[in-house]
Amino acid sequence: MSDNKGADAVAMAAELTIAWLSNGHTRVAADDVPAFLMSMHEALSSLAAPVSADTKIAAQTNYTGALTERKSLASRDHIISLIDGKPYKALRRHLSKHGLTPTEYRKRYNLKHDYPMVAPAYSERRRDIAMQTGLGLKSRPLDAV
Repeated sequence: MSDNKGADAVAMAAELTIAWLSNGHTRVAADDVPAFLMSMHEALSSLAAPVSADTKIAAQTNYTGALTERKSLASRDHIISLIDGKPYKALRRHLSKHGLTPTEYRKRYNLKHDYPMVAPAYSERRRDIAMQTGLGLKSRPLDAV
């Protein structure tokens, strides 16, 4: 089966070399064609090679926050992001811009599962507004009116 993959890589390298040579803007000496074909074959072979465990470990990077967890929660008015060190009232939109969910954010920076995503003062203000508008209360039956 590996012979078939090798033959595919050779055929693909040949096709890419032909496409490169057919470009009208490519001016190349005949001696450079075999070198280009070899470099294409090497590139295709390296792409098809399985990823080793060392490469996977290198891909996993350790993230350090812009500041400590304690300092990120120092203010009641905002939470400071560990990604960029800027203050936010709520982190969810900021995290989505970086392609993270709250769970992934907590895991990336080794935060506790109950690490808040919303500043306490902002949360209390939203709670007060919800209570003033009557959200969360059971509605009265129509007969009672």
